[in-house]
Amino acid sequence: MPTPNLRASLIGLAFTGSLFASPALADFQSCLAGIQSQAAAAGVSARTFQAATANITYDDKVIELSQAQPEFKTPIWDYMAALVDDERVEDGRAAMRQHAQALANAEARYGVDRYTIAAVWGVESNFGKNLGKMPLVQSLATLTCSGHRRREFFRNELIATLKIIERGDIEPSRLTGSWAGAFGQTQFMPTTYHRLAVDGDGDGRRDIVDSVADAVASTANFLRVAKWSNAQGWGYEVRLPRGFNTAAAGRKNKKSVGHWASLGVTRVDGRPLSGEGPVGILAPAGANGPAFLVTKNFDAIYSYNAAESYGLAIAVLSDRLRGRPGVQATWPTDDPPLSRAERRDLQSRLIARGYDVGEPDGKVGSKTREAIKDVERALGMPATGRPGGKVLEALRRG
Repeated sequence: MPTPNLRASLIGLAFTGSLFASPALADFQSCLAGIQSQAAAAGVSARTFQAATANITYDDKVIELSQAQPEFKTPIWDYMAALVDDERVEDGRAAMRQHAQALANAEARYGVDRYTIAAVWGVESNFGKNLGKMPLVQSLATLTCSGHRRREFFRNELIATLKIIERGDIEPSRLTGSWAGAFGQTQFMPTTYHRLAVDGDGDGRRDIVDSVADAVASTANFLRVAKWSNAQGWGYEVRLPRGFNTAAAGRKNKKSVGHWASLGVTRVDGRPLSGEGPVGILAPAGANGPAFLVTKNFDAIYSYNAAESYGLAIAVLSDRLRGRPGVQATWPTDDPPLSRAERRDLQSRLIARGYDVGEPDGKVGSKTREAIKDVERALGMPATGRPGGKVLEALRRG
């Protein structure tokens, strides 16, 4: 998690070649030497600094990833289908059984229910299976010394990483994550780690990489500080009346439950609305798609990564982990979204046709999209590159 209200903007940043044609890029080691005095002022010893930076190099891959702009805007139904599928629910329930005590302790200590904690864990790292492989010190040093306009932000994150190493909470070799510096089972940025990570297993260390107890307790602490309250849920799915003005919707436009009821909003099954306090209405696919009533607890989830689609994925996953149904209304598309298992099937069928899409892992990148476009053209379909039910069904028919 890059840090509250930051990851969404980081991923979408536009970079230009001129930003990187800087003296810092030309002399990476000189740039690092300039950082050492700032790190020392923050309590990082020369020994720690030298050991952490001795073998790192300027990483062009980090710059490539930071420049990447999404060519394909993922529809909300595809986003939700990939993050909240039966496979993740089954994996989540297994993880919750395995780590029941750690989750119960975090719930009791911080007042955040275990299902919400587990849902964050599942969305952020697939319950610890996808932690990210990029060395934090190298990635953050590259971004700091690239001449980027946010280099000060990345310098702070780099120094925060060095302070983690100095304190000895996490082995340096285990400090890997995303290109932007998020790491651990629930993807904290280093500065967020220093503010909110806690020792959940009582060993005196805050190891959110290899200690599930530390990771889930730290996530619970984050949500507690974001004002989560177990006294109410995140919200629930609703049905909008015909002609509902979606301009009145939005997480920030909170009104009383009675206000929305007076406009004809009901629960998705037609029952009256319930609950107290100000609530908002989300209609992520417009008036003809699923809609949701959201409380202040949804804002706490949202603060973990400032995107309503992200918050909704965690909210719905937490419900499914509880045994509740997922989204009930139909998404406004005639091309059904695919689960991760179905995406792997799609990729395997593309490979069988001779396309190089890499491993069939269910992660849809540019190679998979280009292969889909080629198949769509050959089948006389619009070349969208979207991994949808229509192209999968066409491939299954041979």
